[in-house]
Order: sequence, then C-alpha cells, then structure tokens
Amino acid sequence: MIISSDEFVELPSADGGVMRVHVFRPAIKGRFPGVLLFSEIYQVTAPIRRLAAYIAGHGYCVAVPEVYHEYEAPGTVLAYDTAGTDRGNALKIAKPVAAFDADATAGLDFLAGHAACTGRLATVGVCLGGHLAYRAALDPRVLAAACFYPTDIHAGSLGLGKDDDSLARMADLKAETLFVFGRADPHVPFAGRALIRARLEEVGARYEWHEVNAAHAFLRDEGPRYDAALFAQATGWMFALFQRVLSASD
Repeated sequence: MIISSDEFVELPSADGGVMRVHVFRPAIKGRFPGVLLFSEIYQVTAPIRRLAAYIAGHGYCVAVPEVYHEYEAPGTVLAYDTAGTDRGNALKIAKPVAAFDADATAGLDFLAGHAACTGRLATVGVCLGGHLAYRAALDPRVLAAACFYPTDIHAGSLGLGKDDDSLARMADLKAETLFVFGRADPHVPFAGRALIRARLEEVGARYEWHEVNAAHAFLRDEGPRYDAALFAQATGWMFALFQRVLSASD
C-alpha cells in the first residue's frame, strides 16, 4: 500500500536532548500494528529507510529511532566506510545499556500512543539493531520480535563496559521471536549462535531459528553482501510472524 515516509518526531531523552524518531506508515486512514525498527551502527541510512518503508507498505506503523542521539546531531547518518564504521562501533560501547533500554521504552511508548497504531507492538532490527530489538522485546508489551544477525548477544559485549545482561535476561522474554543469521558472519560465529540457541531452549522461549548461507549484513541493499533472494525469504519469515501474532485476538 502507499505509505507516508517523511515524518519524524523528537522525543525528550534522559540526557536532556532529544531522540529523533522517523515514522513510516500507510497513507490511508486507519490503525495498524506498531513496529519499532532498530538500525545498524550507522543510524537511519538509506537502506534502513527503504526497509522501514517496505515494512510499512505491508500494513504497519513503523518507528525508527536514531540510536546515537546522545552523541550525534539529529539527522546524522554515518557512512558505510571505515570512518563511519569506526565511529559506530565506538559509540556502541560508549553508550550505557540502560540508555539503549530507555530509548526502547520511549519508542514503544510513542508507538503505543500513536493515532495510527492499534497498540499491538513488535520489534525488528539488523546487526546492532537486532540486539536492540531483542532487548526491547523484554518489555511485556512486545508480542513479537525479528532479530536479524544480532551482534554481541553471545558475547555480552554491548554498551559501556562491554558487559550487557542480554543472555541472563532471556528468561524474561515473553514475545515470540525470530532469529536469522548468516553462516559466514564473522561477528556471530558458530559457537556464538549455538550459545544463543541453547539459552533459548533452556528458558523455554517461543522462537523460530534460521541460518542461511550468507555473510553479515546480507539484508542491506547496498554493497557486495546484499542477497536479494534471501532478503525476500527472510522478510517473508518476519511478515509471517507479525501477521500471525499481531493480528491475533487477545
């Protein structure tokens, strides 16, 4: 369906500044399930905007926060180059985990109160955003989460001090989750993937698990690692989850 994709709001943040949140939603009147989309370390790049628009076009109200708003001016996009990668990776371990979590709560609050949202909520993310989508799904309001090649969960290395509690808190996960990894992804090696899946089994999580023959960032529709066929397949798994869970009755 046709979407509206030029909206943003600036929410107050705990550091006294603002967190810019980009909104993509169907252009028709109505209320739709809400999806909080977390970006890679580069913030809201063109590929992330296209992913958000693609999700919104399937009938969802999508909100995309700028994850490094404490450190970068509103609207800042880091480049897909060495300097941008170094900056994004540095900020990933400069920002406290509690601040990432506070952003997720603010984003979910915003979506839940949006006039175009039904209040039924999901999260999705890629790379850093896959981890943040998982952590946001620890909020009991979140019904489903799609985590694409989430980094750092297996190593507990997100945030200031590189000491997150994501694996430890997995017992709190009530949302139904989708995990998708590339088997050739050096950021989440086989042992790391095995550790995450073992923990999901240990806590009795409701989850779906896929490992595909791809590298890291295979959903990003720029650069040599993009796999269009796997993009269609992987997002299809996401939409199947969202349609089943978000459209179900309470």
